[in-house]
This record gives sequence, structure tokens and C-alpha cells, in this order.
Amino acid sequence: MKKLLQINPIVRTSTSTGKIMRTLGELAISAGWESWIAYSRARDGVPTHSSNLIPVGNKLDLAFHWIATRIFDAHGLVSRRATKKLISQIRAIDPDIVHIHNVHGYFLNYPMFCRFLAERGKPVIWTAHDCWLFTGHCYHYAAVGCDRWRTGCHDCPQKHSFPASYGFDRSKKNYRDKKAALTAIPNLTIVAVSQWMGSQLAQSFLHDIPCRVISNGIDLSTFQPRPGKEILSRYGIPKSGFYLAVAAIWLPEKGLADLAALARILEDEEQLVVVGQMTDAQRKTLPENVIHITRTADAGALATLYTEATALVNPTWQDNYPTVNLEAQACGTPVVTYRTGGSPETLSSQTGLIVEQGNVKGLLEALRHIKEAGPQAWQNACRKHAEAHFGKDARFHDYLSLYEDFATR
Repeated sequence: MKKLLQINPIVRTSTSTGKIMRTLGELAISAGWESWIAYSRARDGVPTHSSNLIPVGNKLDLAFHWIATRIFDAHGLVSRRATKKLISQIRAIDPDIVHIHNVHGYFLNYPMFCRFLAERGKPVIWTAHDCWLFTGHCYHYAAVGCDRWRTGCHDCPQKHSFPASYGFDRSKKNYRDKKAALTAIPNLTIVAVSQWMGSQLAQSFLHDIPCRVISNGIDLSTFQPRPGKEILSRYGIPKSGFYLAVAAIWLPEKGLADLAALARILEDEEQLVVVGQMTDAQRKTLPENVIHITRTADAGALATLYTEATALVNPTWQDNYPTVNLEAQACGTPVVTYRTGGSPETLSSQTGLIVEQGNVKGLLEALRHIKEAGPQAWQNACRKHAEAHFGKDARFHDYLSLYEDFATR
């Protein structure tokens, strides 16, 4: 029986990578594979799962790794004991494919682990869910306009951002260490989650590593047109139409400041609804005419909000392939987004409009254009586009095909 091992610090399905791993594991099992998942015990406890689970490290390991990161900028360079134990377990399992999602999560020593993978020689798939693989520190750089990752990181402008260091700046050495560790793996294939991510990898020190693009998908049976005026009454949303913005957590780079600026120039009959967690300080920056919903009851309720909205507005300043764009279109709702990362490639000319970063007036003009055209001008095209490109089953089968291809070489 062929064996698959996936690796990620978080296994819980409330996260995108957790959902992906669970589904890939179940798909592999249904295809006759044996499925294993290694994850950080200290971050996820002992969850139930259809795949065999390998908990890595403990709370003490995580705490020591966290401290080393905060002081020495040594993220991914600690946890030697936990990594050594995982390597021993992998030798015993002897998987045909090792599929890594993330190793940055305070639980693995990546140089040690990469040396093991290089010596082992079997196929390794590494999904680039963000940019940490080829930078000296950060997981994304677009919001600050940094391009040092192209030639060699140094003097990191995001030293205090995840994985934050408040002591040393080790970005120059980290860049060299990652390059040495990753380029030494002989049977490595990187999967980019968007064409944009693939273009970034092609300009990085990983440019000679084989790369394939497999975009993330969504559940089209959950995210489909779901009209429901009662949800509007529940949140005090006017039934005449509204603009919707959604994020799981409103990090600064998601564009909350731009949404606040947008709200200030709306006409009285226009309404902005913002869904997602934010701090009290962030909430105070929003004008009184914004309706804020911390979280929806479930995915079905969110689908109803997408369906009832005139448009989704996504003023993100850095993104790889934003899921909210996919979900909105699947519910028949067009999207207005900035020309940021992989966000534009989620749209077609019939499913949304693209605005240059920082052009808040441009966002409003695009939203009003969509409103004036009316919902019938967008709904069918949005749903058809989603069905053609965003179905999770098709995307996950792309991974299974990749597994089967490599396992038979």
C-alpha cells in the first residue's frame, strides 16, 4: 500500500491548511493509500482524524522555539529533539510521498529536516501557501513593497511581524540557510497556490526547482446562491443592497483602513457590512455607518450574506489567492479587489473589477458600476466561473494525480 505523509503545524479544520490536509488524507485513503499527518502537538492537542496522526513536540518545545524566535530571529532553527524524533518515525513509516504544507510554526528544525529529506531521496512536495520559503524572515512582503528576497534579505523591514523578532535581525543568514537547505533536496517539487505565487518562486533562489500551480478550491455545495432576507433583519442590514467585506481576522494588510476610508465617502443610501474578527482599537477606526459582524453562525449564513450583497469588496494589500473571492463568486456575487498578488487572477471580466492599490475612490466607482448594472448582469457568470475553476474536488484530485505520478516513478 502506498503511503502519504503530510506535515503542517496546525491540523484543526478551522484553518485552511487543516481543511486541505484532512481532505487530501481522506481522498488518498479512498484511493487505497495509507495517510499520515505530522503536526504540532503543542498547538493542536490531540484531535480526532481519519488519517494517522503524528504529534510533534510539546509545550516546552514550542515555548523554547518561540523565545529563540523572539530574541534571535531563529525561527525554524530550534526544536532539534522534536525533529530528530519525527525523522525516526518517518523512517519507520517509510512514506512514498512527503507533502509539506508549512514548517514555520515553532515546531520543526528545517535545516535538519531538509538534510534528512535530501539523504532519503524520495519525492517531496512542498506547497507554498505563503512566501516564507524564500525570504529571510517574513511570510509576505507585498504590503511593505520589499524586494530584497530577490537577491538576498538583510535589514528586514518586517522584523517585528510574524515570526516576530524583537532582538537580533538574522534575515541575511536565514536567507542563506534556507537557500542551502531547500536547494539541496534532489527530488523536490513545489506547488504554488496561484500563478502569481509561481511567478514569485521563479524569481527567487528556488527558480530551478520544478513548480506546478494547484490553486485552492472551495465547497461549491456550501457556497452557492442562498437567498435569505431574514439574515439581513438579524444584523440590521438594509434590504436595498449593500457592499460586503469579509476576512477571518482583519490584519492590517487586509485593507481595513481602506474600508474605513470607503465608508466615509458612501452616500446615505449605501451600506458597508464588514465580517470578521478585529480588535477594539480597529473597530473604533470604522465610521458609524459601518455594520460590523464579528463572525457568522456558520458557512451557510456567510453564503447567504454573500448572496444578498451587491458586491464583495476586497481591498487587500497582500494576498496569494484569497478564498473570499472564490466564495463570493460561487454565491453569484461579483468582486471588486485591488491588483494585489493572486487576487486578480480569481476573477474574469464578467465576474468582477480590479482597482489599483490604494485607490479608494476607484473601489467606490467599481462598486457603483456593479450596482447600476444590476445583479442579473453578474450572477450567472459568477456561478459558472466558480464551477469551472474553484471546485475543491477538482483541485484535490490534481494533488492526488501528482502523488500517483511521483509514487510510480
